Amino acid sequence: MISKEDYKEAISAEAMRLGFMACGFSKARFLEEEAPRLEEWLSRNYQGEMAWMANHFDKRLDPRKLVPGAKTVISLLFNYFPAQEQASPESPKIAKYAYGEDYHYILKDKLHSLLSFIRENIGEVAGRAFVDSAPVMDRVWAKEAGLGWLGKNTLLLNKKAGSFFFIAELILDLELEPNPPTKFDHCGTCTRCIDACPTDALVDANLLDASKCISYLTIELKNEIPNEFKGQMGNWAFGCDICQDVCPWNRFSKAHQEERLNPHEELLDMKPEDWNEITEEVFRKVFKKSALKRTKFLGLKRNLDFLK
Repeated sequence: MISKEDYKEAISAEAMRLGFMACGFSKARFLEEEAPRLEEWLSRNYQGEMAWMANHFDKRLDPRKLVPGAKTVISLLFNYFPAQEQASPESPKIAKYAYGEDYHYILKDKLHSLLSFIRENIGEVAGRAFVDSAPVMDRVWAKEAGLGWLGKNTLLLNKKAGSFFFIAELILDLELEPNPPTKFDHCGTCTRCIDACPTDALVDANLLDASKCISYLTIELKNEIPNEFKGQMGNWAFGCDICQDVCPWNRFSKAHQEERLNPHEELLDMKPEDWNEITEEVFRKVFKKSALKRTKFLGLKRNLDFLK
């Protein structure tokens, strides 16, 4: 068994062994300062058709309502920056996070391994693992844990790694000393992300109208893409990386080491004609375990047709 004073160090070391790039701890509490921001954001209908964003308002702001007796939120970052990108600049583009296997499965496996380690070495600990699948304000908790700051593109930025990483959490009833939260914003006067957004989804610093975001339009939106966005999609067929690609902090991004995130051998070499002539059979083969399955074959075809 690990002594109490070594809990955090042991958990962090195991997280690194499992492939996470950063691990931070914060006290589970009601995020009082976030409540009016979330309420205002919802009142502007910036969530678009994502009605679930308005659900479980209290749970979204208080992890103790998700995990009774919760005392600590462990925030974890996992790198997904690829070693290679799509070869043809003319081809329809997909977000880098979707090149390989769906991250939900990869990170859930690692989180459950970390939770098992905690229980085996510390004792009976109640808790749950979260990867983008519950009302958890992951970027806020990562900031609370000292892992970065919220950039003007609303994403978590880290001085050593930029923003091409996933965020996941363990919410536990184990009390651990919290890390100092990130207090400083290192974006300065830079507005590259706001200036580069082709659909003007970034309406202000750290304020996103998700209903205009290319990621929303190509993934979350289930109806037809509004014609007002014709010619503004930047050739993105699934997701969008523009506000990350232009961010100066992403010059520090390094290729991930997770084999399950590597793309299918055919994906990066697909030419424009391969995308435009894609069949459901090819879709199932190339994107067998990919996050692209969220939009399904017909959803991808809708997006590809809109780009023509």
